[in-house]
Amino acid sequence: MSQNQSPHMLGTKALLKALLVALSVAAVALLTVILPAEYNIDPTGIGERLGLTALSATQVVEVQDELESVVVAPEPLESTDSIDIIVPAHSGVEFKFNMDQFQKLSYNWKTDGTVLYFDLHGEPEGDTTGYFESYAIAELSGMEGSFTAPFTGSHGWYWKNISDQPVVVVLHVEGEYTIKGLRK
Repeated sequence: MSQNQSPHMLGTKALLKALLVALSVAAVALLTVILPAEYNIDPTGIGERLGLTALSATQVVEVQDELESVVVAPEPLESTDSIDIIVPAHSGVEFKFNMDQFQKLSYNWKTDGTVLYFDLHGEPEGDTTGYFESYAIAELSGMEGSFTAPFTGSHGWYWKNISDQPVVVVLHVEGEYTIKGLRK
């Protein structure tokens, strides 16, 4: 330190030098990183070579505008239910689900071994003619499968018990539906 410089003067010069270095680094970062990445402004060309211009808000807005023109149907929620249905002796019951066209339902049902007559079928929404479409008709003690609703409406089973005892049908379902319920 020379006789003419005070310790206070040396601190001020060092502080000014550090400020100039910091401003220079900030300017370089602004021109090469921040402007290309945030605003797609690349005066040096370095941002494009580093792939930073792809991150800019302008690019994201353009992609977002393209995505907004694509119509995407929401995925229907999957439901899972286990239902015990009592079929009285010498009687029949019907259990239905409301489904939209092309919705899917996976199922399995079984009894204690008692064979029941059943008809898996669907009825179109709003139909007043009594029309229904059968998907499976048989006499079994259980069945497993799946189907896709060919039309919007109610879909489900009619079970008939010809035995002298009530029979419990244990029905497991998974798919796109709402429960309509039991009808005797």
